Amino acid sequence: MSSDVSLRQDKQSLQYIIRSGLAGGIAGCIAKTVVAPLDRVKILFQASNPDFQKYAGTWSGAFRAGNEIYRGSGIRGLLQGHSVTLLRVFPYAAIKFMAYDQIHHILMPSKREETNFRRFCAGAISGVTSVFFTYPLEVFRVRLAFHTKTVDRSARPSLLQAFHQIYHEKSSVPQSHEAVAAKQIFRRFPILKFYRGFTATIVGMIPYAGVSFLSWGYLRAIFVPSCKSEEKKPTPIADLTIGAVSGAAAQTASYPFEVIRRRMQVGGIIRPDRWLSWGETVRAIWQANNWRGFYVGLSIGYLKVVPMTAVSFAVWQGGKRVLGV
Repeated sequence: MSSDVSLRQDKQSLQYIIRSGLAGGIAGCIAKTVVAPLDRVKILFQASNPDFQKYAGTWSGAFRAGNEIYRGSGIRGLLQGHSVTLLRVFPYAAIKFMAYDQIHHILMPSKREETNFRRFCAGAISGVTSVFFTYPLEVFRVRLAFHTKTVDRSARPSLLQAFHQIYHEKSSVPQSHEAVAAKQIFRRFPILKFYRGFTATIVGMIPYAGVSFLSWGYLRAIFVPSCKSEEKKPTPIADLTIGAVSGAAAQTASYPFEVIRRRMQVGGIIRPDRWLSWGETVRAIWQANNWRGFYVGLSIGYLKVVPMTAVSFAVWQGGKRVLGV
């Protein structure tokens, strides 16, 4: 009994929380760096960038798009927006994994209380919590990654330029009553411009983080039973494998929401006079490609998310072992 109490106190201590967050932040940065070029290509496909729609939908198209970016801008082109990604991912991953550790401990203080529903809830809550604190940086990242010569013939914008552009976005076309109302809201609350697509992100984060951590906890409970002996402790290969399966399951469950979110996030470029609504965005995607439009780039998503999630979970677990948490 006393050992359970001390474990609870340790997990809720500031030292434990900081170490858990540090392990998660480092894991997120390493994982994102591994897949940064694919992430750039996927954003261009999802947001319907006119330069790259001819390549959308296949792995070979993704590689051809990546090759075109590389020939035009070199390695910097493939990593465009990555500095903002890292600036966002470290606090995002740190908060997500730290929150998961804490929520998991509250909902499931012992092995007997672990259920798939509670695993899902712990993952979903931790994912939503991290998004609340880091979402504007996600919009910056998407805007920087979306920028190509056809979309904007000026030089690649910096983070400060992207901030200025989003903050001062306004319509250059005749406005409807709906657009005028949106403009008034943006004028009164310009911070809302940095939260385009936020509702789609939250709705998509629930199945993504929920399924990801549900799969992670469930598969570990089956294939990596808790044991104190050294020879039966989890290995990096086990962490990578279970993380990969978890990433594939999460991506499948949440991908349509991700496509909607990307389209809404670049709405300031496509329609600066409007706050693109869910219904309008869904209709536009459906009219362009029917149901397939909600899965454009999914194969690339697997190619990106599976290794990213595998590396993220494995480094997170490795970091926790190194840091003693």
